[in-house]
Amino acid sequence: MQNTDLIWNLIDARREDYTALSDRIWEMPELAYGEFRSVAEHRSMLEAEGFRITDAPAGIPTALIGEAGSGGPVIAFLGEYDALPGLSQEAGAAEHRPLAGTGYGHGCGHNMLGSAALLAASAMKSYLEQTGLPGRVRYYGCPAEEGGAAKAFMVRDGLFADVDAAITWHPASITRVDDAKSLANTRIDFTFHGRASHAAAAPDLGRSALDAVELMNVGVNYMREHVPEGTRIHYAVIDAGGIAPNVVQAKATVRYAIRSRDVQGMAALNPRVRNVAEGAALMTETRVTSRVLSAVSNLLGNTPMEEIMFANMQRLGPVPFDEADRAYARSIQATVGDAAIEKDYRRAGVPLREDTPLCDFIVPLEAVGEPMIGSTDVGDVSWVVPTVQARVATHAIGSPGHSWQITAQGKAGAAHKGLIYAAKVMAGTGVDLLTDPTKLARAQADHKARIDKAPYSSPIPADVSAPILPRPVDL
Repeated sequence: MQNTDLIWNLIDARREDYTALSDRIWEMPELAYGEFRSVAEHRSMLEAEGFRITDAPAGIPTALIGEAGSGGPVIAFLGEYDALPGLSQEAGAAEHRPLAGTGYGHGCGHNMLGSAALLAASAMKSYLEQTGLPGRVRYYGCPAEEGGAAKAFMVRDGLFADVDAAITWHPASITRVDDAKSLANTRIDFTFHGRASHAAAAPDLGRSALDAVELMNVGVNYMREHVPEGTRIHYAVIDAGGIAPNVVQAKATVRYAIRSRDVQGMAALNPRVRNVAEGAALMTETRVTSRVLSAVSNLLGNTPMEEIMFANMQRLGPVPFDEADRAYARSIQATVGDAAIEKDYRRAGVPLREDTPLCDFIVPLEAVGEPMIGSTDVGDVSWVVPTVQARVATHAIGSPGHSWQITAQGKAGAAHKGLIYAAKVMAGTGVDLLTDPTKLARAQADHKARIDKAPYSSPIPADVSAPILPRPVDL
């Protein structure tokens, strides 16, 4: 990748340090709000780069903010570093080989996500120093994207109130500017309280909390026929009431994820699910309590920032993969099948390319594909700050999200190349916004037009706090 831009040269100079950071984070996978080792690694890098550091913003021990520069606009880079359960995997393998230990793994590539965002922020700090331009760069270390909604808590606490623009990315199979479509999402635990009894000798005296959970799930299944298009409702039983079938279960808990196309739709859906829970409690003569764990808003796009990011992608060209990268990607593709590969192309809105294990192109900005129906707490940032997100190829086309295949590829050459590319795209976008006031003004005007009719309101109830975990005793 040839370039003459100062900002990209500053990234290249840090290449080894930040790919090493990504690999270290991969080797210490931690779940939502438990990323104590990962955030310490990011903090050490911020210290070494000379950032001013704020620890535990919004009262979250595994979050942090690094800032540099003075005056001018504030450009924020959003990083993540949380892993997922059940996705442990040997790096570089092309078959399922879980590692001994916790079972956690970086099956969504957040080891790369945070490292590239921090790299972009560090390069921009040096850019400001070398050019003497006024402006501030800020790195947000954001834990718990996977269901924990840390950014939403940080937004609610006003930590983005003075930010002029926010930039982030996500590892992907195909390189493109994100189409800014996601579902608003609430996670609620429903706990049913019944009465224990001997299930054979005195079943009439018991009131089964587990029966209530099952009836709630049946009721919600019927409800799925009568909700708006695009709604997603799913659950996990997190406490079935014990392991003894000869005891009527006195307590049981089910966790629901309630998703809708936008915050307003989610707000209308939540009480309907609550009504089903109350009905299940009535039918079983139990009592139900509920607890909101987290909530996130849907993503808002920003056309001017998307155009700026796309222009940077065009100047860079595709991610420069080599034949070794492609060979490994082919071995991964052999584990997923043609349907998964075709699905990635449909999502991108581009024709299928034969024998293309890694993305060697950039999706046109105007391409329209099948939306990826997921949720992210970046959505809440996008409601209060003009926000743009890149999708950058780091793994084989067809690799399922949240899979052992993603974990396996997390330290590969393609991952490292994609990480560096993403940092260049983000930093280039930030420099364009910082050096051309008209571009930033257009981005802010676009954002204002989108929220004028429906101003942001946090989807997290005021009395709900982030589910903070205790610091491990060995740290």
